[in-house]
Amino acid sequence: MEEDEEEDYMSDSFIKQDVRPGLPMARRMKQAIQKEEKQKEANEKNRQKSIKEEEKERRDLVLKSALGSENKGFALLQKMGYKSGQALGKSGEGIVEPIPLNIKTGRSGLGHEELKKRKAEEKLENYRQKLHMKIQANEQAADQFRIRFKNKQEERKMEGDLRKSQRACQQLDAQKAIDVPKETWYWLEPEEEDKKDEEDKEDECTSSELSVSEKLHILTAYLREEHFYCIWCGTTYEDSEDLSSNCPGDSAADHD
Repeated sequence: MEEDEEEDYMSDSFIKQDVRPGLPMARRMKQAIQKEEKQKEANEKNRQKSIKEEEKERRDLVLKSALGSENKGFALLQKMGYKSGQALGKSGEGIVEPIPLNIKTGRSGLGHEELKKRKAEEKLENYRQKLHMKIQANEQAADQFRIRFKNKQEERKMEGDLRKSQRACQQLDAQKAIDVPKETWYWLEPEEEDKKDEEDKEDECTSSELSVSEKLHILTAYLREEHFYCIWCGTTYEDSEDLSSNCPGDSAADHD
């Protein structure tokens, strides 16, 4: 009777229970998970196996077991001197284990596996080709970027050489009391120009449709012929003979 009575809430066993927050919930969750796992195991044991599964288990069991003397073929081999574990053949160079069975369990026709294998290989080959084409496209894009970057650097250097030539031309023309340049772009444009109509500026831009390299070539030739000056050497020579004999050439490449 005493065992059936409820536990006194003032007793030591009741007071010593762990009543920290969250522990009862965690204990209940753990018990629920364990109960679910046990139920799954029981269901797996009690589950009725299908005919295919039973056939597979019986077949695997038979194939794993070694042949005994009750087998007629094995009995004939033993009569001819064969011993278990011995290789076949007169000199014992044959196989030891029987040829394994390749049992077809699916419903696909003959050659289906080879077709699947061929399709997988074709898919892999297509993927490799696409990957190779993508790599080539990335390499071409990188090459084009390097070429554009190099061209931009060369163009900036050419623009700097042109400004250097314009500055030198303006100074040398001033020394010869030339007030107006031969062409408007021979001199550097002043930072603060007098007020002009926008139409005049557009006419000046359209009148000189020369590239930077063409302007540089024309202006360096003018400096050499008119002032015997080479921007690459940074030297003014006495005359054309002195210029031709002492200057390596009329381009930057000749002075490298």
